[in-house]
Amino acid sequence: MTLTVESRQRVTDARGSAIDELVVNVGPSHPSTHGVCRVIAHLEGEIVTKADPVIGYLHRGIEKMAENRTYLQVVPLTDRLDYVGSMYANWAYCRSVERLAGITVPERAEYLRVITCELQRIASHMMAIGSSAADTGASTMFLYAFEVRERIIEMFEELCGSRLTYNYVRPGGVSFDLPEGWVDLCRTFCEGLTDKLAEMDRLFFGNVITRGRMKGVGVLSAEDAVGWGASGPVARGSGVDWDLRKDDAYSVYPRFDFEVPLGDAGDCYDRARVRLFESYESGTIVMQALEQMEPGPVNAPVSRLIAPRAGEAYDHIESARGSLGVYLVSDGSPRPYRMKVRSPAFCNLALLKVLAPGHTLSDLVVILGSLDPVFGEVDR
Repeated sequence: MTLTVESRQRVTDARGSAIDELVVNVGPSHPSTHGVCRVIAHLEGEIVTKADPVIGYLHRGIEKMAENRTYLQVVPLTDRLDYVGSMYANWAYCRSVERLAGITVPERAEYLRVITCELQRIASHMMAIGSSAADTGASTMFLYAFEVRERIIEMFEELCGSRLTYNYVRPGGVSFDLPEGWVDLCRTFCEGLTDKLAEMDRLFFGNVITRGRMKGVGVLSAEDAVGWGASGPVARGSGVDWDLRKDDAYSVYPRFDFEVPLGDAGDCYDRARVRLFESYESGTIVMQALEQMEPGPVNAPVSRLIAPRAGEAYDHIESARGSLGVYLVSDGSPRPYRMKVRSPAFCNLALLKVLAPGHTLSDLVVILGSLDPVFGEVDR
C-alpha cells in the first residue's frame, strides 16, 4: 500500500477545540504523486491542514558525477534530469559549456535546437495535461493528450534513435542534421496541431466536471509565485508575465513572433490551460523556424576533450517547467570542477505546502499534478 496512516493524534484547533488529526503518507510510489514523491498529509476529516513533500527518492548524484566525466560525457547525464523534457536539459547544459569555453554555435544548429525543444515543450505539456486529466478521472483526455505526444516522440526517434533520453544537443551544435523527409513530417504535424488542441480544449477544459474539480483549487497569487521563485506555467498561470524566450532572449528566439499566454485566477485550471495555449504557440514557433532555416553546418569544430580556461559560467533557458539554469566552474581541466543545476521543478514543488491546506485529500492530488513536477530534476 502506498497510502498509509502514519499516526492519529488529538490536537487543538485555532478555536481551542480538541480534534482528531490523521497523518497520512501519500507515496512515494503512489501513481497520483507523479513520480517518487512522498507527501505527509495532515488531515482533519478529509480537509488537509498541512502537506509536506518529502523528496530524495530519485537522488543519483548527477551534479557530483559530472566532476568525474569530460564535458561531452556529461550530456547523457543531463538527459536523466528532466526525463520528460530531455532536449531542454541538454540545451541548458550545452549553453553553459559554450559560454564557458567561448564556443560559437552555427545558425542552422540554433534553429534545430529551437525546433526540437519547442516540440519537446508540446510533448511535455501533453504529459502534464494528460496526467492532470487522469487525476480528475478524465481518462479519455489522457489518451487524447498522449496521442499528440506519441507523434512527437516518433519524430524524435527518427531524428536521433531514441524516444526518451536523446543526447541530441551537444556542445557546439547538435549530433545529427535532419533525416530526409523529416521537415515534411514535422510541418504536417504542426498544421494539424491547432485542430487537435482545440478539440482537447472543448473536451476537457470546457467540461463542467473539470471546471468543478480545478477552478478555485490551489490558488496561487502572483506575489507568492514571485516570492517562492516559481517560473514557467506555474507562475504564468497566476498572471506573472515572465518568459526567458522574450525577457532574456537567447538563441534565435528574437526572430519569431509568438505570444506568452497568461492566466487570471492562478488556480489548477489556469495552470493546466496555460500549458495548452503554450502548445499552440510552440507550434507556430516551429513553423516559423522551418521557414527561416537555411542549409549549413550543424556543429562547430569542437574537440572531444573540451578544456575551457579556468573560470565560471551560468546560462539558463525556458524549459517546459520554467527557468532551467546550469552553473559550471572550470579549473582548466577537461572535466567540470563543479556543476549546479537550478531546477524549476524543485522551486515549483515547494509551493505544495502553501497551496494544499484548506482543500480535500482529492484536491491535494490535483494541486500536485498542476505543479507538473519531474523528480529526476527535483532530486538530481
